[in-house]
Amino acid sequence: MTPFVQNNLRPALEGKKILLGVTGSIAAFKACEIVRGLRACGARVRVVLTESAEQFVTKTTMETLSGEPVYTSLWNTGNAAQGTHHIDAARWADLALIAPATANTIAKLALGLADDLLSTELLAFQGPILIAPAMNPAMYAHSAVQHNVALLTARGTLVLGPTAGLTACGEEGQGRMLEADEIIELVAQSFYAKANGKQVLLTLGPTRSAIDPVRFISNRSSGLMGAAMAWACVRAGYRVRAICGPTTATLPLSVQVTQVETAAEMAAQVLEGWKTSDVFISAAAVLDWDVTNPETEKIKKEQGQLPTLEFKKNLDILAEVAKHRRDGQFVLGFAAETNDALANGRRKLAAKNCDAIFINDVSQADQGFESETNAGWWVA
Repeated sequence: MTPFVQNNLRPALEGKKILLGVTGSIAAFKACEIVRGLRACGARVRVVLTESAEQFVTKTTMETLSGEPVYTSLWNTGNAAQGTHHIDAARWADLALIAPATANTIAKLALGLADDLLSTELLAFQGPILIAPAMNPAMYAHSAVQHNVALLTARGTLVLGPTAGLTACGEEGQGRMLEADEIIELVAQSFYAKANGKQVLLTLGPTRSAIDPVRFISNRSSGLMGAAMAWACVRAGYRVRAICGPTTATLPLSVQVTQVETAAEMAAQVLEGWKTSDVFISAAAVLDWDVTNPETEKIKKEQGQLPTLEFKKNLDILAEVAKHRRDGQFVLGFAAETNDALANGRRKLAAKNCDAIFINDVSQADQGFESETNAGWWVA
């Protein structure tokens, strides 16, 4: 998990108490990374290991990684009074996650069985339950397993995956547990604000204009600002569609992503998407001009003559969106400036007819392009 993603998940997970049930699957090794990742995002994790799970990961390992007591038995074998040991974790936790969840554990949960510590804790737990199935593809496809999964889903249990791929048994198919980072994000997502039904249309990253099949003109936009906005919108309960120029910035799993390369492609996608959106966030760095005479073959330096490039002005996406704004729609622009930033940004706000604009001085090393931190002025 990158620091960028970790920082964006932390607001949802900070201080949350997670009961992690680990069952007897080879995928149990991923539970170690789940514990590490959840703790890195500020959550507390208490692990319940089934008897079968202890064949794959140990109590000592989980205690070391979690910094919390690890539970393995329905019976309290210590010197303390028995009391309610069998439901202590259920009373403590905000959320229960079963990863990996075997066919056997899924069946117990579906039928309401309580013959070991984990199944007893789950039966007593009254908060959200998330399960991440992991098993042989033929087992997962079995009608009994599918029936149990459907039954749990109907009761409100959130089923994470599984995904298709190569499983430990060497077979291909649906049954592979999601990766730890994906599961951690989905756990965080369960704590986000409830969906408000509003649609955000967001652009991020640069655009490119080809000079020849090898070279292009672009800019230094990394897409990190737009990605941070996408994370914030998802946490606030918005549905988000992102129109992305070439970028490696990580977006939330729930975001609908459309990849583009040129300014014209971005404009077409934005103007179509704006018809059904409530908010537009223009965080992309769109080229003002595109090359009109790109070569179809690579330009060779041996030709001895510098290429002559011709340009055309691109559509101003932000101004066009604002121009077609309906009542109730909100338009946010961004201004990356290198001098007299606030004054230039104010002029852009007026010229583009936005509802608001975020202005930042990209000449500053800690708030410019390719930086994971930013600062500036919000002007409305």
